[in-house]
Amino acid sequence: MQYHREGAGRPLVLIHGIGSRWQVWRPLLPALAAQFDVIAVDLPGFGTSPVDGGRGDVPHYADCVTALLDSLGIVRPAVGGSSLGGGVALEMGRRGSARAVTAFAPVGFYGSFGARWCQGTVSAARGGGSLLGPVLPALLRTRAGRAALCGIFYARPLNLAADDAVADARALVAATGFADARRELGRWRFAGAGGVPTTIAWGTRDLVLPYRQARRARGLLPHARHVRLKGCGHLPFSDDPATCARLLVEAG
Repeated sequence: MQYHREGAGRPLVLIHGIGSRWQVWRPLLPALAAQFDVIAVDLPGFGTSPVDGGRGDVPHYADCVTALLDSLGIVRPAVGGSSLGGGVALEMGRRGSARAVTAFAPVGFYGSFGARWCQGTVSAARGGGSLLGPVLPALLRTRAGRAALCGIFYARPLNLAADDAVADARALVAATGFADARRELGRWRFAGAGGVPTTIAWGTRDLVLPYRQARRARGLLPHARHVRLKGCGHLPFSDDPATCARLLVEAG
């Protein structure tokens, strides 16, 4: 597994969602690296990490992240996760391999329709990026193009730098682990949490894992801290970087 590391202090591991890469956390890194030793990973089959032949499900990714941390000599870090990565973070907390968990719109709190909706939206985004192909960079370098093409993931897509939007779209299209992870998304459900401090944060304008799923999370995790990210989308890190960074700092 490939990863980005910066900062100093207690370790904080960041795990992206399906089709994404470590750079999704970049809006938060200046604030986080000032207080933590930040390790932002590329899961197998995403970003610059090659596929590893595993199932592509939450338990497997938790195994992979834990193995990476073992190789780095890091024991029970704070863990932050987004979407699929949020499910991985919760699984690490359940196993006791994280000291604290912050999950942004984590997978696993949907029913069968919600799972299919999530699979369909991320597949449509990937298919659209592939279909547009050579004209995608030109479209995403316009305000109208970013608003139209990135609005499924971001409530404020114009906060995205054009070059970052292009790189993110290309990473989604190129992700070799996408098909396996998409399939497993439909099968995995939240199976309980460990006894570690847990924060669940959910954007009220999330179109991929709609905010109503946060109510189920509250019911299944009554002792967790639940935060409503008003006006934020599925990836809230450029929508409201200050609040997202604060939640990770407070948990870490």
